[in-house]
Amino acid sequence: MIDKSTLALFGNRPHFEKPVACHALFWPSQDEYRAMFRDIFERQYYTNHGPLAQALEQALAERLQVRHAICVTNEFIGLAMLAQALDLAGPVLVPAHASIKTVQSLDWAQVQPVFCDVNPETGMLDARHAAPWLEKHAIGAILGVNAWGGACDLPGLTQLARSADIPFYLDSSQGFGSLVDGTPLGGFGHAEVLSFHADHILNAGEGGVICTQDDALAARIRNIRSNYGMGPSVPVKKTGNGRLSEAQAALALYGLKRIPEYLGHHRRIRAFYAAGLRGIPGISLFQAPGVSLSNDQNLIVQVSAHLLGLSRDELCRFLRTENIMAETGYFQPPGLTPCSLYAESIEDHPHADHFGQTVLELPMHHSLDEAAIAFITGAIEWAHRHAGEIRERLRSSP
Repeated sequence: MIDKSTLALFGNRPHFEKPVACHALFWPSQDEYRAMFRDIFERQYYTNHGPLAQALEQALAERLQVRHAICVTNEFIGLAMLAQALDLAGPVLVPAHASIKTVQSLDWAQVQPVFCDVNPETGMLDARHAAPWLEKHAIGAILGVNAWGGACDLPGLTQLARSADIPFYLDSSQGFGSLVDGTPLGGFGHAEVLSFHADHILNAGEGGVICTQDDALAARIRNIRSNYGMGPSVPVKKTGNGRLSEAQAALALYGLKRIPEYLGHHRRIRAFYAAGLRGIPGISLFQAPGVSLSNDQNLIVQVSAHLLGLSRDELCRFLRTENIMAETGYFQPPGLTPCSLYAESIEDHPHADHFGQTVLELPMHHSLDEAAIAFITGAIEWAHRHAGEIRERLRSSP
């Protein structure tokens, strides 16, 4: 039973003794972890495209149905290297609702972003909003974002880019395990970049993969990834060190075998949330668009302050007093958004602004059970009924 006397905001201890993070960190057991690293030390091959990294690339290419799966040390490096390998010329159209790292990946290729408003239902780029930009401006490429286990307007944007004869590529950071009409995310556009961040469904501690069907593009990426070149020698403007270590590859190979288990786990948690949130005014459970199967990696709700009685930020602060570490959508450094970094690109983006102000991510953590989710959803329902008291208390709290 939730009442004022049981809540941390009103002087009680937080319901959860330890912070409940937003994402599941799927760790191997200590014995499995030691076995992985024992093999690495016995081979004395820690990095430089070793046998585990090669095995991972082959397994990913098969699973994602792509000709080339090129693993990199992290997703940002993958996006930056891909932008360089595409030899982009002219500004790149990007969704105004995106992570700051997506936009900053263009800096390495020395091209500017142009911010496009998003579909009001999906929060992602679509051809309807993108087409006017291509008609009026010399856009050099389209960079789409497949967010929260869903997909942007892949058919429309593919056709739009093809008609304009410009590259279309994708930040699919959160897309591993999602399907579009039975086809895995990874093989769309000129290339896609997927993340193996520690809190993603496929976890390499950190890491990512660039997927493409284009042999020439793959050759350029491989030569950029290694500062001494790799594979067929092709001319590139820059090189770096984006290689995935054997330790990262070992963790990813471990997780790859367990993806069905992780997907089932996420679906069960989502079902508990759906039941608990149903009927709470001002709370809408986000449905991943554009996919036939979502990885359900992110539990996203949209908050209507008018109906709930609290803003998204106020609800987030209230939940955090109970050690429920809700997050306000895409992480941005304090005071910065993608648009604010590129003032010359700022225009009106009402749909993107709406998503930026209303999206809340709730915990999708492996330790959550039905009782824990019942408390989280119950706390949100209580917050609706006592919004005035909560707002007053938050104003008086540091």
